[in-house]
Amino acid sequence: MSAPRRAGVLGSPIAHSLSPVLHRAAYAELGLTGWRYDPFEVDEAELPGFLAGLRDGTGEPGSWAGLSLTMPLKRAVIPLLDEVSATASSVEAVNTVVFTADGRLTGDNTDIPGIAAALREHGVTSVESAAVLGAGATASSALAALARICAGEVTVYVRSAARAAEMREWGERLGVRVRTEDWGDAAKAFAAPLVIATTPAGATDGLAEFVPERPGALFDVLYHPWPTALAAAWTARGGDVVGGLDLLVHQAVLQVERMTGRTPGPLAAMRAAGEAALGV
Repeated sequence: MSAPRRAGVLGSPIAHSLSPVLHRAAYAELGLTGWRYDPFEVDEAELPGFLAGLRDGTGEPGSWAGLSLTMPLKRAVIPLLDEVSATASSVEAVNTVVFTADGRLTGDNTDIPGIAAALREHGVTSVESAAVLGAGATASSALAALARICAGEVTVYVRSAARAAEMREWGERLGVRVRTEDWGDAAKAFAAPLVIATTPAGATDGLAEFVPERPGALFDVLYHPWPTALAAAWTARGGDVVGGLDLLVHQAVLQVERMTGRTPGPLAAMRAAGEAALGV
């Protein structure tokens, strides 16, 4: 039995985060009595001071195992760390910080393997092509995951020329053949065997009416409200849907494993806790 440790999730806003629900369920399943996982409202300006306080013991007291990071901190944290994994460096985004025994802070990204794991759980292990809706930070992680399973071209639907250029650059960096199209043609994405929607809530609602009969697989990274209009239309037309909770659970399992050193992760218990919290 390991000694009680502390962990938490940082971001702004943070009240909506499901991470405490998932991690606490994991601790209970693993028998990690006394372990704590708490949310902290921290923005970019406050992040350096918060981490410095944990390093020197003047901040939140406790023996720290790690931190989860949400927006807007995933890139802001990088220069504050002692080491960053190749996975996180590939997309310049860290969502997991682990405190080593010698006091070093190491950064990793569990979103990328989390996307791949969620797809694999739903039987999607390889595709000839894919489409991505949106061009934010999650879209770059989606491209990194697609680099592992997509043999051909990825078409990314964006709203601006600047975003298009950025996604093509990410494609070159990640070794993915990326073609960009205007958002006005986003319904064309539905011809792909795999569509990954990375946009904010409501952004794809207007596309729901264009979902064809028997579409391929949809990975919609949103989890609340669920189902999205697009996911509901996809299911109604006989397509396979992977939801944001699937991603959230899989990336959280990897975080728990890195922070606690315990494997395998308690995926079923974490998913059940997430579903209960969301009322699904």
